[in-house]
Amino acid sequence: MADKIRWGIIGTGRIAKEFAQGLTSLLDAELVAVGSRSQAGADKFAQEFNVAHRHPSYEALVHDADVDAVYVATPNSLHAENMQLALTAGKPVLCEKPFAINAQEAEAVIQMARAKKILLMEAMWTRFLPPIVRLREMLAEGIIGDVRMLTADIGFRRESRAGRLYDPALGGGALLDVGIYPISLASMIFGPPSSATGVAEIGPTGVDEMEAVVLRHSKGEMAEFEATIRLNTNHEVSILGTLGRIRLHRSWWRGSDMTLVLDAGGEEFLEFPFTGNGFQFEAAEFMECLREGRLESKVMPLDETLAIMKTLDTLRAQWGLKFPME
Repeated sequence: MADKIRWGIIGTGRIAKEFAQGLTSLLDAELVAVGSRSQAGADKFAQEFNVAHRHPSYEALVHDADVDAVYVATPNSLHAENMQLALTAGKPVLCEKPFAINAQEAEAVIQMARAKKILLMEAMWTRFLPPIVRLREMLAEGIIGDVRMLTADIGFRRESRAGRLYDPALGGGALLDVGIYPISLASMIFGPPSSATGVAEIGPTGVDEMEAVVLRHSKGEMAEFEATIRLNTNHEVSILGTLGRIRLHRSWWRGSDMTLVLDAGGEEFLEFPFTGNGFQFEAAEFMECLREGRLESKVMPLDETLAIMKTLDTLRAQWGLKFPME
């Protein structure tokens, strides 16, 4: 494989721009192509990020011979379709969260990737940030003892109900946009939940605008979180163990610090500063898998991605929330 892995991005929205910016922090990565629904959209994005290949369709992007890996950054409703398009063209795929609209879609894409023996990974970028990497190490070391509980909140106030977040046809709503972060964090710490219950407020456009959820895990561990797209929350996480607790601070899903508090006494503020916008870490993991010939990430394995989608499905079923394409 060449010294630099050449990326193509499907989509030109905010997340596509964040990922493009993240790639600039990696010396062994190069953004060479972008695919949009129009030539004008591709040209505008390419001009901003100095991209050589500017495709007026997603099909043209995935068939670009100069592209080694594809990042899917389209609305939620298009993720499965776009992943399958890239896999059919033989391209390894990193897909923005949520991986798909539901578990059925996710399973079909995963089966396709495994059958074709092509690398596929969910872009849960939080999991690869330095503080979360250190968090996993601290929990494995038993620093706070037997971890039993997680509490979290995540939310922001979006005044207008216009746009993707409030559109059921695009897979909008709080659960898939922000609620997935604490669900994925709890899954990382405790494994898949044995039960998931919650209540949600369904807004006038037909998407969940806020919810409170409790997850119970296999050894009795519990995770509780609130998520919303109508209110600004504290944006904090507490991870509770038998010997102490760890607090992830404001904007924890993209933050760089935490506080360790031990029951025996002592409190330590820990910082993990990093350059770049943070999206480079998931790209680096994906490229390492690609170079090593691995078909999935050990940090974000496909079976866990599927289990997370099943949890999302379980909660939506309780709320009677279905998307038009289901």
